[in-house]
Amino acid sequence: MTRAEKDEEREERIKMRIIVDTYSPEEQAWGWYAYLDDTMDFPFEARCVTEREESPLEEDETVRVVGMSPTDPTLSQMFVTIEWMDRELGVPLEQLEPVEASSNTEQAIADWQYWLDR
Repeated sequence: MTRAEKDEEREERIKMRIIVDTYSPEEQAWGWYAYLDDTMDFPFEARCVTEREESPLEEDETVRVVGMSPTDPTLSQMFVTIEWMDRELGVPLEQLEPVEASSNTEQAIADWQYWLDR
């Protein structure tokens, strides 16, 4: 996987808003969780961009994202709750791209993707 080109504005937002005052990987993960939960405007529509073993979604499938999943976050994976086949379940945010979402939501997801790529 190619590393994302350095984005100074995004780096500053991550450093000063998301992982500020964190001292361990667990605290950083919870900082990300709080940022994503506070910044994304739920619900929104998203499209699956990659299939993952831990998710039933197929590529190009569109789903409604309704919130952050109660699954404990890590620095390599965040789960969101989606509506799928008349039920709700958690899937990795990494496999989704916003289709109909606010600019705040798009930015938050792009920030997370950037973090993963860096």
